[in-house]
Order: sequence, then structure tokens, then C-alpha cells
Amino acid sequence: MVTITIREALNQALDEEMARDPKVFLMGEEVGEYQGAYKVSQGLLQKYGPLRVVDTPITELSFAGVGVGAAMVGLRPVIEMMTFNFCILALDQIFNGAAKMRLMSGGQYKIPIVFRGPNGPAHMLSAQHSTATESWFCNVPGLKVVAPSTPADAKGLLKAAIRDDDPVIFLEAELAYSLQGEVPDPAAGDFVIPLGRADVKRAGEHVTILCWSKSVQHSLAAAAELAKEGIEAEVVDLRTLRPLDTETIYRSVKKTHRVVTCEEGTPFAGVGAELAYRIQHDLFDELDAPVTRVTALDVPMPYAENLEDLVLPTPRDVYAAAKAVLYRS
Repeated sequence: MVTITIREALNQALDEEMARDPKVFLMGEEVGEYQGAYKVSQGLLQKYGPLRVVDTPITELSFAGVGVGAAMVGLRPVIEMMTFNFCILALDQIFNGAAKMRLMSGGQYKIPIVFRGPNGPAHMLSAQHSTATESWFCNVPGLKVVAPSTPADAKGLLKAAIRDDDPVIFLEAELAYSLQGEVPDPAAGDFVIPLGRADVKRAGEHVTILCWSKSVQHSLAAAAELAKEGIEAEVVDLRTLRPLDTETIYRSVKKTHRVVTCEEGTPFAGVGAELAYRIQHDLFDELDAPVTRVTALDVPMPYAENLEDLVLPTPRDVYAAAKAVLYRS
């Protein structure tokens, strides 16, 4: 095992997949000469050249469309969004092109494309750069949605996403690129994590906390505090939001009988709302308390640091929600 950051893990995944398959290429704003806005593509231009690491104009709609077309003719594009807040400009190509083309062509076209980049709140970048977009993409049939929380998951899931024959939305927490963790040494062999499998980051028996991306760190911190009071929380990192690993989720719920969801998105029609619905619909008799959600506040993100802190969920919020479903608040 080696200890690296999420940024370095993503870079390794891109490097290994580009070396393994000449059809894989990276395209986006500042991915080449500038080495990536968050340095995820560092060194790739020098290694693979400008035909496989392609700098684009600031036109998300156009290069997303080029990527969809490239995928239709057999290439495997990785399209970097400088931030997923900007993907709004490319949603026609993603929603109406990438997500629907396989069905509309009667299966004649596969669409092996990955849209990846930073998602969710950043620090003091205000409303137009701080949106957690995962619920948007989860509402579109035909897309797979991935949101890793650790360097190992980031690497293994990105490699799987690049190899997938369907379009994958790969959401990287903007404030977690420097997070460190252990990843299998590349010399030990190919490391791939299949899409659609959740991971129990911490086992427990009293309450299930369902989370993904940066909210996993909030949940683990809350679980550590709960453990000091004899409450063992099971932290389930969904990793892939679509398709959902309901088998792992339901197994945990049947063990703990209490559920908290945590996300950095806003509450209305969020991913946590879908989780709560499925659990109460399929496992109503297993629940000893209503499912409780922890989310950001339902407001555009303010710029001021003190106001931003009020909007975002914290480990303390997860702790309080867990105590509430245990009727120990």
C-alpha cells in the first residue's frame, strides 16, 4: 500500500487507463498546459501528447458534445468539468445525448464516456461555484453516478468508470483533493472497484449512516463521537449513487433499525429523500424510528465564511441526528 492524496489517485487512474487503452483521452479546460485546474492531469500532456490531452475553449456545451460524438465512434473520452457547477451549460449534451443515445439508437451505439471534475461546496467561492449536483444526474435514466470519498475509491472507481460502456458522471469533492489515504501499490497489479457497490466504512449495530463523497468524513467523525457514549454507528459509503447498492444498504438497516442520511446537497428532492422513500417503502417494519436526513440548508451558498459555515452540514449535525433517531437527544 502507498499513501497518496485523492488528487494523486485520480492522476494514477487516468495515467494507467491511458497507457492501457489508446482509445482513452482527456479533454477539458486547462487539462493540458496548465496541468489541470486542480492538478489532477499533471504530467499527462507531456506523456501522451496534445491529441490525447486536449485543452478546450471555455465552452462546456461544445466539448461535451465532441466527447459524446467521440464515444459514439468507439473512443473513450474523459471530459473534465473545471467545476460541475459549469456543467449546466452542457446538460443538453449530457441529458439528451449521452444518457439517451444508446436507447434511441436501439443499442447500435455504446456511449463509453466519463464526465468528471469537482462537485459540491468549495470554500468561499459563493453560489455559482458551490452546488452539489448529484441529485440532478440521479434523475436522468441512462447515467451512472459515482461520488468517491477516499483515494482508493477514487482510483478504483475512476478506472471502472473509464472502462464502462455507459456514460458515467464522476463527482469529486472539491474540498477533498488533498485528503490522504492508502491505495494499493500500482506495482501490485490492476486495481479496479466495480461500480454499484457500497462500502461499509465503519461497522456498527445501533444506527446506520448513509453517506457519500465528503459527507463520509462528517459521518465518520460523528461516529467516533457517538462511540464515546457507547453508540456504535454503521457508516455506509454508497460510492455509486446510481445504480444504488440496495443489498448493502438494506442489510445494514435490518441490523440497526435506524437510519440517518447525510449529504452536502440541499434537501428538496435530494438523494437522501430517495433513500428515505425506498427504506420506508421496502423495510417499513424494520424501522424503529423515522429516517432522518442531514443536508445543507435550502438556500444558495453565501460567500461569507461565517454564513457558509451555517449552511453546510457538519459532523455535529450528523451526531445530533443519530441521537435523535435513537431517542437519546
